[in-house]
Amino acid sequence: MKLLIKLIASFFGLGYFPLAPGTLASFVFLLARRFLWPDRPSLWLEVVLFLLLLFSGTWASQLFSQSVNRNDPRQIVIDEVCGQALAIVALPSSRLNLLMAFILFRALDIIKPFPINRLEKIKGGWGIMADDLAAGLVARLLLGIYLLLF
Repeated sequence: MKLLIKLIASFFGLGYFPLAPGTLASFVFLLARRFLWPDRPSLWLEVVLFLLLLFSGTWASQLFSQSVNRNDPRQIVIDEVCGQALAIVALPSSRLNLLMAFILFRALDIIKPFPINRLEKIKGGWGIMADDLAAGLVARLLLGIYLLLF
């Protein structure tokens, strides 16, 4: 069970990478998504996969953070993967769209503008996930507006 928790929380060990593990995990997720589904998968499949990432990630983040007695250890990157997944839900799978989603999500996650920064105060698994989910949602909304205008 401990191995499963570590694998989920660290997104198959990427959270142990010494440099920018969250950025790496987000990028690997996008590469896998593009490789598995060159065209956008069905919305139903995207939602199911997102919910699977969300609930397993929240569970694993809670237990992993408790096991190391830290609120948001850097090894936990499933939150970045979830936020990145939210940023591309129902997004056409062109390379440019995925690149824009990656850059927007990572920028919002790193900068954490108000009110995203307020969500870091939430404790536990949901707190670990909350700011990344908000960054993913804002990134997706901004991309949606861009795609409507251009």
